[in-house]
Amino acid sequence: MSPPVARKGRFDVSFALLLPLLLAAQPVATDSYLPALPAIAKELGSASTSLTLFVLAFGFAQLLCGPLADRFGRRPVLLTGLGCYVLAALGGAFADSVALLAGWRALQGFSMAAILVCSRAAVRDLYPAHEGPHVMARGLTGLGVVGLLAPLLGAWLVQGAGWRWVMVAMAVYASVLFAMCWHSFAETRRPMSEDGLSAPRGSTRTVFASRSFRAWASVAASTYGGLFCFLLLSPMVYIGYLGWSPAWYGWIPAGGSLVYIFSTTMCRTLLRRYGPVRTVRLGASLSITGAVIQALGCWLLPFSAVPLLAGHAVYCLGHGIHQPCGQAGAVGDLPHLAGRAVSWSGFGMMMVAFCVGQLAARFVDTDYTYGAWPMVVPMLLAGVSLMAIAFFWLPRLQHPTKETTP
Repeated sequence: MSPPVARKGRFDVSFALLLPLLLAAQPVATDSYLPALPAIAKELGSASTSLTLFVLAFGFAQLLCGPLADRFGRRPVLLTGLGCYVLAALGGAFADSVALLAGWRALQGFSMAAILVCSRAAVRDLYPAHEGPHVMARGLTGLGVVGLLAPLLGAWLVQGAGWRWVMVAMAVYASVLFAMCWHSFAETRRPMSEDGLSAPRGSTRTVFASRSFRAWASVAASTYGGLFCFLLLSPMVYIGYLGWSPAWYGWIPAGGSLVYIFSTTMCRTLLRRYGPVRTVRLGASLSITGAVIQALGCWLLPFSAVPLLAGHAVYCLGHGIHQPCGQAGAVGDLPHLAGRAVSWSGFGMMMVAFCVGQLAARFVDTDYTYGAWPMVVPMLLAGVSLMAIAFFWLPRLQHPTKETTP
């Protein structure tokens, strides 16, 4: 079935290309930035604040961008987000203090929310419900590919030209996307009068009243909280504590992205065979196993990267299972409020990541007194949380993923 608002027979092809590029703006803003963190810390001071503020702004902005996109349309909000993304990246490239860099990164996080909210909303606008997951799966595959390449490019730029050129590369990427969207992305939002619908009162309360939403959103938030601590602290562990070069470090998040691509593909097979609850149980077992491998490495082989790398790979296998299940499950019982459910689920993920990341970063000092433990302990706690949710909470839901008919 072709998209209901396709124009001149060309919009579908353009959107099929634009969607993965728009979704990939997130790993461009985060994964390519990771190899630059030690260099930023050396030149300006603490670098972790800029990444955590990016996540904080990204989380809060989702709650604002959803209503704005519904009221004014996807195209103007998307173009505004891309324009601000370019401005923020260029501003960060010329920042001469941690405070300025953190401010520009916060603006970039706000812009990132606009881009992702509008691109995901456009999928719902253009495709029927049964096609949406397949379209998003293709888009997330593209995101994974960019996530594989972004840290490698970031490490190459840091080592060859300096960390500021990483920010310039982000601006170039967003500028190209802005031009493509200006030319090809037409408005996808249907006028409210076409459906005769209006936003129901108390809709946010309805979202949180859903037991299914709370459980599945907790899955997504728990797994992302553990992974974010890796993203935030792994440059300090591998480059600062273990002495790796930025170029060598770039292969670590790239390898995690490769595992993530494989795991999301595996997730679709597991869902067909075992259903969502048993699939998440398997994912939780992988998450806790990966974290335990890392913890044993910190205890028995504190200066070896092997258990850290092995544990990270196993944890990423679980993460690739949890994210599709958690994000889809959070909206499964809320077909009329899917936009708000997605926004609140995304907000919860970012808030968990921000709070846990801020706490863990307090245990990282210039002498690396605690070794890799500040990175590993949050992943271990995330694994324990996922096991509890998968084996004790989700089975108590009568129909965890049953979608009601409008």
